[in-house]
Amino acid sequence: MWNVEYVDGRAVVHGLTDFKVDRVFDCGQCFRFEITGSRAVGVAKGKLLELTQTDDGIIIENCTDEDFERIWKHYLALDADYTGINDRFINGTDAVMSRAAECSRGIRILRQDGWEALCSFIISQNNNIPRIKKIIDTLCRTYGEPFAVNGKEYYTFPSAETLAALSVDEIFALRVGFRAAYISDAAKKVASGETDLSLIENMQTSDALEYLCKIKGVGPKVASCTLMFGFDKGDCFPVDVWVKRVLAKYYPNGFDHTSLGKNAGIAQQYLFYYERYEQAGKQ
Repeated sequence: MWNVEYVDGRAVVHGLTDFKVDRVFDCGQCFRFEITGSRAVGVAKGKLLELTQTDDGIIIENCTDEDFERIWKHYLALDADYTGINDRFINGTDAVMSRAAECSRGIRILRQDGWEALCSFIISQNNNIPRIKKIIDTLCRTYGEPFAVNGKEYYTFPSAETLAALSVDEIFALRVGFRAAYISDAAKKVASGETDLSLIENMQTSDALEYLCKIKGVGPKVASCTLMFGFDKGDCFPVDVWVKRVLAKYYPNGFDHTSLGKNAGIAQQYLFYYERYEQAGKQ
């Protein structure tokens, strides 16, 4: 079991297994972090998050005990038993899933802000990760709230209310393309309460998927990603181009993700990472 100590304004987490900074922040689940070796820096939950991998855990810079307990422990899924989850995948009867879990070990599903996840995955449609990150950075710099840490300026993710006040043309100017109308509709529905994101936590996943798909331009894939990364709905299994390829390649007779229950989303991330980063690198 891991433990944490606070040293010179940093949270130093010791004994943390199954957490790799580079994998967590470079597996396609979040778009506001820059990764340099074993270090990741970005904005989440309206605050700067700076993490560095150590031999037996992680260090979180500029982190009080209150921030760690109230925000980062939950956000980083440090309270989840990934060691047990990974052991079950690796030692299971599915050889592909075993290999995927072994090479993906260290990924954890972040528990992100629901509105940010919704907006981000709308932007992700028919898009690549570098461009998604650039669009979101421009969005935050233009309409987010600035804050400074150690003399450097950062920006929060703009609220639904802020984006709802913009015209579609103003959103389009951020170079989001056809997604401008979708972002506008999502912002207006969330800001007005027509789409009440606070209700989703207590919804069945199937009902939550149907609820989010009432937003213009939100289909099953975007809704599944939103629920998985923004609302901790681990039974979601988003299927994009990469995952379709994996399933066609390794599971031509079908893949029953429902049998994995709340770990289906973790399996999806492992398969995604396995094919994209490991197998593609061998070609």
